[in-house]
Amino acid sequence: MPNIKLNYLYRDGANYKNFSSVIFDNPDNISPETLLKIIKPKLIDETWFYVNQWNLPDLHFAKWSNEFDHTWHEFESIEYTNEAPNTEITLTEFISDVQIH
Repeated sequence: MPNIKLNYLYRDGANYKNFSSVIFDNPDNISPETLLKIIKPKLIDETWFYVNQWNLPDLHFAKWSNEFDHTWHEFESIEYTNEAPNTEITLTEFISDVQIH
């Protein structure tokens, strides 16, 4: 059964971007569509979220401008993948984090 890949990015105030993906083991065979239905209502304006609330790696740049930069990250997509998981967080734990925030 395929794993789940969550793609997201941080876009700073000058529009520089850091992209990343988190790959979750998917033993319960949760579909990307099902996960999207859980995530979508939790996004700010259907786009942004706070990585610390969802226990995902922070993609902020080392240099920070309080005047221009912001704290949220941008959701990009969810997909099946055959790539190996790159996180210890289970998909069930991730879903729980999303649902409580």
